[in-house]
Parts: sequence; structure tokens; C-alpha cells
Amino acid sequence: MEYYSAIKKNIFESVLMRWMKLEPIIQSEWNQTTLVDFILLGFSDIPDLQGFLFGVFLIMYMIILMGHSLIIIITKMDPSLQTPMYFFLGNFSSLEICYVSVTVPRLLIDLCSQSRNISFLACAAQMYFFLVFGATECLLLTSMAYDRYVAICNPLLYPLLMNSRLCIQLAAGCWVSGVPVHIVLTYQIFSLPFCGSNQLNHFFCDIPPVLKLACGDTLITETLVYVIAVLVVTVPFMLILGSYVRIIETILKLPSATGRAKAFSTCSSHLMIVALFFGSGLITYLRPKSSHSIRMDKFLSLFYTIVTPMFNPMIYCLRNKEVMVALRKFLLK
Repeated sequence: MEYYSAIKKNIFESVLMRWMKLEPIIQSEWNQTTLVDFILLGFSDIPDLQGFLFGVFLIMYMIILMGHSLIIIITKMDPSLQTPMYFFLGNFSSLEICYVSVTVPRLLIDLCSQSRNISFLACAAQMYFFLVFGATECLLLTSMAYDRYVAICNPLLYPLLMNSRLCIQLAAGCWVSGVPVHIVLTYQIFSLPFCGSNQLNHFFCDIPPVLKLACGDTLITETLVYVIAVLVVTVPFMLILGSYVRIIETILKLPSATGRAKAFSTCSSHLMIVALFFGSGLITYLRPKSSHSIRMDKFLSLFYTIVTPMFNPMIYCLRNKEVMVALRKFLLK
């Protein structure tokens, strides 16, 4: 009996030792597979300002919705604005409403609630739509720059080149092009293993803070992010710069000072929006990972997700006499 008891004891100890060796691996796998949501920390580090921030962001969101909605209405209704330039402007305003509505409503909910949890699926969906609308904005701003290039550098060919069919094709291409690319990118990011903390130190699911929570080697994913950022952000930005170099050269050759002033006024608003949007985007996604800081990331994200879209209608209205006249007529009606 003592012999069999000793055998049982040895078997039990052997199984126990094996379990103790396997437990960290099992626990690690459990942590990676059972992390089903994130916690968006947002601005929880300044609890005394939650109400104030809610009020500020709500007012900014309402300004964005009203400003861009007015632009959409007047570009559709006013006969004098039925041109390619204002067709793209109407598309741009529709896009801005979609772009802002991906992040701001969720931010407002988090500011007035204790629970800041966001599921994996909701986080992936938010990131996907944010990236798709951001890519669409880059391409649409490029199309608007091409429209200005043709109008100023080839005015005689403008009605022929910028016909309604081409405008619709360009706009549709801008809206659709980013869809397959960002499906792949979002899938790649959320296929990474996530372990440890699930606290996302941001106010929405952006790429840099999500990648910080990923385990293992993220080199392939980071390389993919840089490649897509170059294709979607840097290449359109360079095309816009090239267009405006040619535009400025053409404007400076105009004999009339009045003509030069009018040409500059139609381009300056678009150029200001390009500088605001692309500047913050390039700094966020193309700077080295080592230089990322939480505060700077949040500030830049606020700039290109809320501040720039809020100022865009003001820039277009205040610097464009045709839009101002159409807006005045609409408000008087």
C-alpha cells in the first residue's frame, strides 16, 4: 500500500509541476484573448474640467454642424454656385460632418458618464471610419486644388475639362478609394495580440495609442501605417503644393492687379484649410514613434478632428464673396 501511495504522490507532484510551468503561458494566452474592450481615458486626468470641456466641445460640434449644413444648402440651392468649385465644396462640407461625427459624439458621452468602455468592435469601427473619412478629405482637397489649377492656368479649357461627368467621377473616387485600403489596415492593427492594460490614453481609437497597447512585434503594422500615410497624406499634399506653385506663377503673370487679387482670394481659403489639415496630420502620423507624447497627440488630434472643421466654414465664407452673397440671400429668405 505504501508503494502505491508513493506512486500516486509522485504522479500528483509531477502533474502539479507541469501545471505550474504551463500556468504563465495559459494566463498570458487568456489575457490576450479575453481582452474584449478598451477604456478611453480621454480627459479623465482633469476631472474638475469635465463639465466645462463638455460645454466647449458641444458648442464647437453644433457650430460645425450648422456651418457645414449651411454651405451644403446654399451650394445646392443658389444658381450662381452651380460650378465645379462649389460642387466640391458641398462634398467637402458633407464629408466634414461625417468626419467629425465619428469622434465628437463619443467624446461628449464619455465626458458626462463614468463608464468609458468601448468594445473591440466599436473601437475598430471608429478607427476605420475615421481613417476612411480622413483619406477622403485628403483626396477631395487634392481634387479641389486640381479644379483651381485648371480654372487659373487653363481658363479657356476649364468648361471642357471640368465637366459634370468628370466632377462626379472625381468626387466618387475620393469617397471610395480609401475603403479597401483601410479595411486591410484596420484588420492588421486589431489582429495584433493585446495584453496587459486596456486603458487607451486618448479620446478616440486612433492608431498611435492603440498600437501602444499591442504586444509582440508591431514592426510590420507600423511599416504598413507609414506606407499608407505616405500614399494617402504625403502624395496628395505634394500634388497640392505642385498645383499651387503653378497657380501662383500664373497669377503673378496676370497684368491686372484686380485680376491677381481675385485669383488669390479664390485660392487662399483652400490653401489655408490644406495647411491646417495636412500640417497636423503629417506631424501626427509621420513623426518617429520615440517622439510621441500623450499630451501632444491629444492636442494635435483635437486640432484636426474639431478645431479645423469648425474654422473651415468661416474661412470659406469670410474669404469668398460669392458664398457670402449666397448666404446673405438665403438668410434673408
